[in-house]
Amino acid sequence: MMNGLFAVYAGFLYNDIFAKSVDIFGSAWNADLPESTKVSATGHYGLDPWPPGAQYSGDPYLFGVDPFWNLAENKLTFINSYKMKLAVILGLVQMTFGLVLSLYNYRFKGKTLDVYCTFIPQMIFLQCIIGYLVFMIFFKWFTVDARSDSQPALLIALINMFLNFAGEIPKEQHLYANQRYIQAALVVIAVVCVPWMFGAKPLVEHLYPRVRQASYAPIPQSYQQFENEEDEEEEEEEHGTMDMMVHQGIETIEFTLGCISNTASYLRLWALSLAHAELSEVLWDMVMKAGLGLDINKYVNPIGLVIAFAFWACLTVAILIVMEGLSAFLHALRLHWVEFQKKFYLGEGYLFAPFSFTRMLNGEDDEQ
Repeated sequence: MMNGLFAVYAGFLYNDIFAKSVDIFGSAWNADLPESTKVSATGHYGLDPWPPGAQYSGDPYLFGVDPFWNLAENKLTFINSYKMKLAVILGLVQMTFGLVLSLYNYRFKGKTLDVYCTFIPQMIFLQCIIGYLVFMIFFKWFTVDARSDSQPALLIALINMFLNFAGEIPKEQHLYANQRYIQAALVVIAVVCVPWMFGAKPLVEHLYPRVRQASYAPIPQSYQQFENEEDEEEEEEEHGTMDMMVHQGIETIEFTLGCISNTASYLRLWALSLAHAELSEVLWDMVMKAGLGLDINKYVNPIGLVIAFAFWACLTVAILIVMEGLSAFLHALRLHWVEFQKKFYLGEGYLFAPFSFTRMLNGEDDEQ
């Protein structure tokens, strides 16, 4: 049910219903195009959003994508850029939420040292890179228009933060004042977070053993029922400094590299949406449109239209709903399990034991 509701929401968001757009709120573009705007002999027109009020009203479509884009030759270029940005924004929100849940885990278990040596540098590192990318997305949406002198490519700008550290930013890539100094500061802060994640916790535990003991204080009594015997034995083991450094090193490498790879992994949402839109358009053009365009006679045309609709409906259900619905579910499950849950999930709790009358009569369940 939720999958279907969100599918309907996404359809309205992209204004894509069976590869067709619906003009609910009125297009902001003027459909009465003069011959002077024709740019080719094939009937293509060139539209200029400037000045407002001529061909473009200047007011955005109330919700979703303007239906006029469905007629545009560069529709795919515009929609792809829009969907990719939405996927990155959604990815940052979910990964940030996962880190916030890890904070609750640390506080619940009394691991104060992990809050300062793991959670805080991880959050700062994520926001300095991916958070800054999302900031540039919104800043460009609000400040850059068709008449702006600079039309910065945000991915190139993010890469140049590191490759062209504190260097002069070309005019066409310039987004706001003092951009290179702010980007240089963010890179420095992100780089400082790496040794902070790697060495702060082992160093503090080595120099101040009491801090180590406090960091691994007994957990609340209400939580102990979720700890199995194996977990209790592991907690009693001594945390050596070298072992801790190896553990922190692996976690630091995994998190720093994962910030980029996990964000890129959310682009699968854009890929799924693109595949769905293209398949919808193909089915409409190749099947349904052929039935609507029949011009044989008044007796054959209705029969052909019914047959075409039957094929179109069956293919839509089989491919777009069943196959792509399953594919979307698996990709969403993967994003939750890898990109989201590994920020906080530790897999602790009871070892699974199937219900057994024998164990219950022998009192084995009561002992646990």
